[in-house]
Amino acid sequence: MMFFNYLDRINLGFAGLQMNQDLGFSPAVFGFGASVFFVGYMIPQIPSNLALFRFGAKFWLGLLLIAWGAVATVTAFIWNEWSFDALRFLLGLTEAGVLPGMALYVTFWFPRQYRARAVGGYITAGAFAAILGGPVSSALITYANDVGGLHGWQWMFIIEGVPTVLLGFFTLVYLPNTPAQAKWLTSDEKQWLESELRAERTELQASGKGSLFDSLRDPRVWLLAILFGCALVGIYGMLMWLPLIIKSMGKLSYLEIGFLSAVPPLLGVIGTILISASSDRTGDRKWHLALVYVIGAIGMAGSALVHEPVWAYVFLCIAGLGMNSGNSLFWSLNASFMTGAAAAVSIAVVNTIAQFGGLIGPWLIGLVKTRTGSFSIALMVVAGFLVLAAAIAASMKVAPARPAR
Repeated sequence: MMFFNYLDRINLGFAGLQMNQDLGFSPAVFGFGASVFFVGYMIPQIPSNLALFRFGAKFWLGLLLIAWGAVATVTAFIWNEWSFDALRFLLGLTEAGVLPGMALYVTFWFPRQYRARAVGGYITAGAFAAILGGPVSSALITYANDVGGLHGWQWMFIIEGVPTVLLGFFTLVYLPNTPAQAKWLTSDEKQWLESELRAERTELQASGKGSLFDSLRDPRVWLLAILFGCALVGIYGMLMWLPLIIKSMGKLSYLEIGFLSAVPPLLGVIGTILISASSDRTGDRKWHLALVYVIGAIGMAGSALVHEPVWAYVFLCIAGLGMNSGNSLFWSLNASFMTGAAAAVSIAVVNTIAQFGGLIGPWLIGLVKTRTGSFSIALMVVAGFLVLAAAIAASMKVAPARPAR
């Protein structure tokens, strides 16, 4: 699910290599379309997570997969700026419940001392969309161009959108809502897991973290929202613009751009695995999180300041290593504050507010590129947002998780 969630969201960056010229989109128009996704993405997060809590992950996530897969597929047939913006808005609306839903779903299965690695598992799957999406999307744009009278970027949207719809129907049949429904667990394993999760819920409820409005009163929820929003300025700015930033470094083919675009998220996968394991082993979340955002800021600033294309690309890889390594820590930290419906709301509140980063990042880079003709100033601004995210993470008052046994 997470693979196709990210693939159908970020393949726009590769479509832009060809689509912008075919439809006459300027960098500002493309950047706004990339950002308007997050307007739709912000609207249904809280009701979507409450619906998942009420109806179960099997039904709700399956329904979302079918809906966003259909929208992603139809994006192949946009014809002007307005149709582009409308379908990006709808894609955001239909994808909105997936990531916070996953974060909530993990709390039904994994005790918090194991949660960073559990979240890292599906975050890594999303990162593989960025790794494999580059070569696959660029190959489709190159070799499917003019097949059946469609452009390569149109085939890319169709071929990468239809599998999401099929996966939605599979989810409606297969996905278990709770460990009690898991056929691969023994009775003893189910009882142990349920007792661990029950003890965690009891502890949170005893500390007054089980009511619906606790999520809105807890200042950590708002701090996390600002922190993640600052990080998303860099994460989504890079995801949406990376192919075009690499293209600006020299005369490269679509396939070369696709393969070069795969390296920063690949380093992010390696970082996620190592950082998540270290965080679970030590119980620390906030200092690990601050460190990876500092690394991301150094990479962004370095790429903006150097003039040699090879070194600019090396620093982009460093930025990808840092920024993409923090997501599992963030979501495991967020999911540890509340239980029950309060957890559903707190996760959705954080993700909703944080989407200002998705709105700012891609649009800001497009505006600056249009006005200055260069990506350098935009990358420096993004680096500043990452420094702010690191500072917030370091200042948060959170108790360390118990190290995993």
